[in-house]
Amino acid sequence: MKRAAVLLLLASPGCTVGPDYQEPVLSPPASFQESAANGEAPFGVPATSEADLSQWWRAFNDPELDSLVARAFAANLDLQAAASRILVAREQEIVQGAAGLPTVNATGAAVRLHSNSNPLGIFGGGGAAMQGAPASSSGADIKLYSAGFDATWEADIFGGVRRSVEAARAGSDAAMWELRDAQVSLSAEVANDYLNLRATQERIAIIQSELQRQRDTLGIIQARFATGFVTGLDVDQQTAQVEATAAQLPPLQAQEHVLAHAIAVLIGVQPEAMSSELQTPGTLTASAATLPIGLPSDLLRRRPDVREAERKLAAATAQIGVAVADLYPKFNLIAVLSFAGNSFTRLLSSDNFGQGGIAMITWPIFNGGKTRATIRIDEEQENQAYLAYQQSVLRALQDTEDALSRYTTEQQRLVSLQQSIAAANSSFIIAQDQYITGLATYQNVLTAETALLNAEDAAAQSRAALATDIVALYKALGGGWATSAALDEPSAQ
Repeated sequence: MKRAAVLLLLASPGCTVGPDYQEPVLSPPASFQESAANGEAPFGVPATSEADLSQWWRAFNDPELDSLVARAFAANLDLQAAASRILVAREQEIVQGAAGLPTVNATGAAVRLHSNSNPLGIFGGGGAAMQGAPASSSGADIKLYSAGFDATWEADIFGGVRRSVEAARAGSDAAMWELRDAQVSLSAEVANDYLNLRATQERIAIIQSELQRQRDTLGIIQARFATGFVTGLDVDQQTAQVEATAAQLPPLQAQEHVLAHAIAVLIGVQPEAMSSELQTPGTLTASAATLPIGLPSDLLRRRPDVREAERKLAAATAQIGVAVADLYPKFNLIAVLSFAGNSFTRLLSSDNFGQGGIAMITWPIFNGGKTRATIRIDEEQENQAYLAYQQSVLRALQDTEDALSRYTTEQQRLVSLQQSIAAANSSFIIAQDQYITGLATYQNVLTAETALLNAEDAAAQSRAALATDIVALYKALGGGWATSAALDEPSAQ
């Protein structure tokens, strides 16, 4: 009866020491401040409505971009490593949970001892007679065989194991959110590289078109020089202009190759594998009609890095309970069942059966302050995790406000650049007409020609910046992740 009472006490859940985790309650602003200024955005206006941002890149309506992101999600090596870390974290849950379960081992042994002096002869045993050998044999042989099971169990009375399982489970959740954050970063990186590639190709096309026009003009000037209508100065000036324009191409062509290599690595293939697929220029869509940015409160739920930081805080809180449990006594039960004898064929006979049990209690009295120091360390690590969580929230808000600001101002800049192109083109036409009629020198034509090229190139760069600003905004909003069919949802908080 007493034994049953003891077993019932040890099997009971007991208390769970350490602090119980409560998710922090933060008060984000009611709206994004920079969204109020978007009435001045001529191409796309952010809206406070919430939408599915898991495949935000489809807003660019570019099948090639859609394909690249899909291939990156399937084959990117960093993403595969993040998925592997989730599996490791889930196995760690099993490891931690196993500490609260009994451990059972099967044992077996065979022992043979021989002594020439027959030390057991004085007791009337040992020697050859013990093994059925002739009485004249000298010395002693002893053979022993054993087989059985032993089991040990440490009762989790104060919840140290439960807290370690809780910490491991929060770690698994954090690993899941780390994977989703990697998806967000990967989709943004692929889109950035692809849009910059298309912008670079557009700039190359602008310069090539201008270079061809300048070469045609040079041919006309050389013909006029041959007939004596113009001097060699005009020929030299136009030649210098042609070469200066041509010199702008090699750096852009190198950048085109670098971006193609980067995209290839992101989708898990050799750097040169994508060159032929991406060499044909595509149309760069610089803006979207509306951008559903939602509210700051939505941001805290959608940003994977914020969710990851919150789960790490939960794990750090549970770890305090693991350390506190070391202050309390530990209860262990040990049970042994075995067969032992000197004949292998009769080893499993009931005459050879034995059993035993031990109940132990250990309570740390003095260890130089190690346990309490460990508790203080875990408390500080929890505080650090809380500060990291707060910082992740502030960074999420900052990223979104910054992206909104750049998105709005770049639209305004692009409008000015488009007007600049119109004015530069008009100036070039006027300067060219005046030169032909003799009312101006060729220097005026060169100046207008350079201004037009610079304006067109600046507008191309602005369209690229606007596109990448959209990418940065979607990334800041936490768009680009979706629940993976291959992995379970994070465990409930």
